[in-house]
Amino acid sequence: MLEILVPDTFEMKLSEIQPSQLYISKKKLAKVNRFFDPKNKETLGIIPIKKLGKDIIYSDGHTRAVSAFLAGYKEITVEWEDEDLDWEMYETCLQWCKDDKIFSIEDLAKRIISHKDYKLLWYKKCEIMQKEIIMKRAGKI
Repeated sequence: MLEILVPDTFEMKLSEIQPSQLYISKKKLAKVNRFFDPKNKETLGIIPIKKLGKDIIYSDGHTRAVSAFLAGYKEITVEWEDEDLDWEMYETCLQWCKDDKIFSIEDLAKRIISHKDYKLLWYKKCEIMQKEIIMKRAGKI
């Protein structure tokens, strides 16, 4: 089968991309699995990545990457992130992952939790971090 890549996309090994997220929601994973056909990689879509320091990280698409990993994929289609995101916040998330020994999508796949716990453990943690960074930037911390 001829594989057609969109310009500026390329294949990358899942093992070479560092997660920047601590957990995966079971509910979100189930939603991804409803449209992802493991026999057709294109149904996974293109996952954005970013070079941050020495690491290549997921800037989004962690759940889709976990789904691909669980389906037996070794590589995914990626593209370089072109949005101007708050990379300081991503650096914080990256450090959290390293502190919790999450160095690959395989590590992250072991941290699939209920959506309720996901909201408490991940969304809440990110919300607090974002407020702290904003306060720090404003000189209030």
